[in-house]
Amino acid sequence: MSDDLNATDGFVLTHTMLRIKDPVRSLEFYQQVLGFRLVTQLDFEEARFSLYFLQPRGHSDSADGSLDHTFSRMGLLELTHNWGTEADDSEMHSGNSAPKGFGHICIAVPDIQAACARFDTMGVQFQKRLGEGGMKEIAFILDPDGYWIEVVQPSLMDGLLAGNKV
Repeated sequence: MSDDLNATDGFVLTHTMLRIKDPVRSLEFYQQVLGFRLVTQLDFEEARFSLYFLQPRGHSDSADGSLDHTFSRMGLLELTHNWGTEADDSEMHSGNSAPKGFGHICIAVPDIQAACARFDTMGVQFQKRLGEGGMKEIAFILDPDGYWIEVVQPSLMDGLLAGNKV
């Protein structure tokens, strides 16, 4: 292995991809519940799939929708839909049950109590509510495909870490 880390200057983690069954349900969830906005949609007719690139509102709002811009920016969520899966009875695997793998994505909110109350009024399903388990200051919600989304309030993380001796 090379130890020349300068060779990685300019490397950027641009996005994380989740497979989805139903783009209508997933886009509504990420846009209405979490406030993400659609930056780019790419449809591949011959291969029968679509890619939806979303970003949090207020996060680099200069999105122009170009491919160069889409694939060079940080912090995007890519939702991949293979056409026809919305009509079959298959399920997506979140990675949190056997076989374990992928775990979750995380969003930071300014007021976790208010965010969780809003999620409740919107009928969002919780995997873990505030106050439950050993890490009482965080919550986990589920998207329409069962992917876990951790919800944190950054100003509470010092207390969380102090109490858990990481």
